[in-house]
Amino acid sequence: MTRDDHPGHAGGSAERLVGAAADGEDTAIEAALRPKDLAEFVGQSKVREQLDLVLRAARARGGTADHVLLSGAPGLGKTTLSMIIAAEMGAPIRITSGPAIQHAGDLAAILSSLTEGEVLFLDEIHRMSRPAEEMLYMAMEDFRVDVIVGKGPGATAIPLELPPFTLVGATTRAGLLPPPLRDRFGFTAHMEFYEPAELEQVIHRSARLLDVEIDAEGAAEIAGRSRGTPRIANRLLRRVRDYAQVRADGLITREIAGQALAVYEVDERGLDRLDRGVLDALLRLFGGGPVGLSTLAVAVGEERETVEEVAEPFLVREGLLARTPRGRIATPAAWEHMGLTPPRQPPASAPGGPGQPGLFGS
Repeated sequence: MTRDDHPGHAGGSAERLVGAAADGEDTAIEAALRPKDLAEFVGQSKVREQLDLVLRAARARGGTADHVLLSGAPGLGKTTLSMIIAAEMGAPIRITSGPAIQHAGDLAAILSSLTEGEVLFLDEIHRMSRPAEEMLYMAMEDFRVDVIVGKGPGATAIPLELPPFTLVGATTRAGLLPPPLRDRFGFTAHMEFYEPAELEQVIHRSARLLDVEIDAEGAAEIAGRSRGTPRIANRLLRRVRDYAQVRADGLITREIAGQALAVYEVDERGLDRLDRGVLDALLRLFGGGPVGLSTLAVAVGEERETVEEVAEPFLVREGLLARTPRGRIATPAAWEHMGLTPPRQPPASAPGGPGQPGLFGS
């Protein structure tokens, strides 16, 4: 996989109701729903406690906070935490992303314009170009960069001193970061998926801010279908709100939430049309597998990358699908969830299955 490969690149992920990538509507709404301080931030209790200690200590010293690396799946609150870090430190924040920094000069221009104590949020830091990455090493450690002037033998390096700043890097693929870059972060945190009870808190808070009426059972129903991701929970809440306003009296109950999400094809475990299509093809057409990824993608009518990067991660995490050296196989939980009975005989594609000779041709 290259440095530019990213789950959000797979076709259609941003358009899915249960996709973790942010679309235009999410970006606008999230700005209003984001908590402003650590006390208001829901979930990630260990990360909050550790980060609170880091920020309190920095404020007590009267200096800038250590550089922070946040890793985890999209939609778990990395951008929100970066803004909270700036707010807790009483500092401005500059937001950019790895794909936007393709040359060392791009990074030098950003760094040279920072003010003392400013927070620089670098999203998708693993997708930054290698020359910029190497420049960042010196900037993080010594608050200095060398700007190259001229070309060839006559080129000279002019040292440029930088004011102390805090870099907050966010990544969905921490394994793609080179060790020298990871080692320069003073605090590293991994964002976990949320428990349903935590998502219920997120939904109740968002409902208050959006002026939506919802009872405890309605919030629990939405939380159970939100894939452990606050961004998806807020998106589902908005769609259920629309349904409740048009087809009910505006109050979101368990029944209304279930009816609304059935319209949007999100089932009780958070699977949508694509997820169920993958499972249905795997179970009905291939007897539960094993089957190759390309064959499965053709059967579903999707690109190979879409199945692998958009549908499979959640299905594997839910224990509905397994990746093996021989191909994809369905688990007993997948048969149960789809309401199907597993075949008594081994599938035809498995060694020793019907129509396939044994070891000695018998």
